[in-house]
Amino acid sequence: MVSDPAIGIHDLSFSTTEFVLPHATLADHNGTEIGKYHVGLGQQSMSVPAADEDIVTMGATAAEPIITRHGSDRVRTVVFATESSIDQAKSAGVYVHSLLGLPSATRVVELKQACYGATAALQFAVGLVRRDPVQQVLVIASDISKYDLDSPGEATQGAAAVAMLVGSNPALVRIEEPSGLFTADVMDFWRPNYRDAALVDGQESVDAYLRAVLGTWKDYAEQDGRPLDEFTAFCYHQPYAKMAYKAHRHLLHHCERHSGEAAVARAVGRTTAYNTAIGNSYTASVYLALAALLDEADDLTGRPIGFMSYGSGSVAEFFGGTLAPGYREHLRTTAHRGAVDRRRPVDYATYRELHERSFPADGGDHPTPSQTTGSFRLAGLRGHQRVYERRAADSARSSAEAGFRRLRPDGHRPATAHS
Repeated sequence: MVSDPAIGIHDLSFSTTEFVLPHATLADHNGTEIGKYHVGLGQQSMSVPAADEDIVTMGATAAEPIITRHGSDRVRTVVFATESSIDQAKSAGVYVHSLLGLPSATRVVELKQACYGATAALQFAVGLVRRDPVQQVLVIASDISKYDLDSPGEATQGAAAVAMLVGSNPALVRIEEPSGLFTADVMDFWRPNYRDAALVDGQESVDAYLRAVLGTWKDYAEQDGRPLDEFTAFCYHQPYAKMAYKAHRHLLHHCERHSGEAAVARAVGRTTAYNTAIGNSYTASVYLALAALLDEADDLTGRPIGFMSYGSGSVAEFFGGTLAPGYREHLRTTAHRGAVDRRRPVDYATYRELHERSFPADGGDHPTPSQTTGSFRLAGLRGHQRVYERRAADSARSSAEAGFRRLRPDGHRPATAHS
């Protein structure tokens, strides 16, 4: 079942925002019983993007440790998966390519299909490496989940980016064949071009997800995939943590396996640690589940795990992967936990202000306040062009800033673009 030569995830790193809204704060505001969030959804808090954070800054932050560790000489392709796109034409990955100083001899594209996009990117990357085993592909999944204030979906918001280096002889996860596929035209969740916040039919979304679970499993079984009992754990897309439990229980029941609470918890419980704290990160969600499993579990070397990726609308895929020998030596557990723990709590008023913030569409100069401390920030908008900044003093200015004078939060601009 494993590709020959083995191809898969060689490294994985994630980032999230610098702000967080505890669900207790949200419950205090709207009078909701906290158990609805902590127990019903399985969520404790949600990451909130600062004014100078977006999918590009998160994506660059997630990918930077990978490039630092492995270099970029073999990276021939960057695939950026998102449903929070910042431009109808230009890939967000091009900004990341510039901020990280990747070689010009690189193809960069953006993929979209709701929360499924990162799995499409991963499978495309596997195909590219199979064609040329020397090259590596940088896959970035970055999203900001946003719903209307006081809507049913508000409590499931979140934001994060996962970066994965895909190559031959991977150090972490060997991606297996076959895949089980499923597509159905449904309107369970969508965001028209004229809206910043997504629209969702909650019950239809749950039903469509569960139909996709069985649809992908049926196709996977017909493609001679592994028996269900061989999998040690399952990484599901998690629009909220309890959905992973619901989905796996549904699959176990369909396969006439014991679907009690303990059995479900053994299969998915260790995959929810980061999503519970971060909230829904759309394309990044299933790979945050993988990061949590790797960081939380004991040694799983050689053990198969299942992946169920779902994107509303809808497209889904089920596939397997096995943990490579020595994978624990390559984990970023301390950095991952630090990214979650270092977030600064905001009160409800600040969260609401950030939620409602948007750039004017007049083509003027609109700097952002400097609210973050990381290496990358969205400095502002000028002439309808996004301006990004790399704070490291010894780093070259990104090409997104080239030709611009640096924007300051106070609106003043120095005469040069030097740091």
